[in-house]
Amino acid sequence: MTTQSTVIIGLYNPKSPTNVGAVMRAAGCYDATQVRYNGNRYNRAAKFHTDTHNSHERIELVEMDDLTAGLADDVEIVCVELVVGATALPRFTHPENAVYVFGPEDSSLPQEVVDKAHHVVYVPTNGCMNLAATVNVVLYDRLAKTLGAIDDHQQIVSNRDNKNKLAVKGCV
Repeated sequence: MTTQSTVIIGLYNPKSPTNVGAVMRAAGCYDATQVRYNGNRYNRAAKFHTDTHNSHERIELVEMDDLTAGLADDVEIVCVELVVGATALPRFTHPENAVYVFGPEDSSLPQEVVDKAHHVVYVPTNGCMNLAATVNVVLYDRLAKTLGAIDDHQQIVSNRDNKNKLAVKGCV
């Protein structure tokens, strides 16, 4: 999978390094170009390394106060939050170039951040997911809606664990 699009993940005051590490892994899996974060909670706990695929070597992790600063003119702001008036993710059409801004697990995005958004979406669930799970679902939804033809064999062989030699019965 390769993309020519700009896909930036913005994490507003993320609570735990475990979630940031899992977000970095998701960013690597779904070809995000950058992960931004603000707040001080992650920096206090960052010593607990949780980016098990070392995505930080390929994807920039940037601390910045304003997660939407310095964006190109064609990058749209998409807030992902349980907000009255938000669009359900299954009905959302992803922009080609976007920064997806996610709120903290134990709070919400500030109103001024939501007011800057071109789009506000939510994931329809019973209850709410944690930050990393939400990022994974949103990025997968983007991939599923924008991906063309997939070479299943090549996709599986190049991405599965090296110990995995499984095959569907009759397919070798």
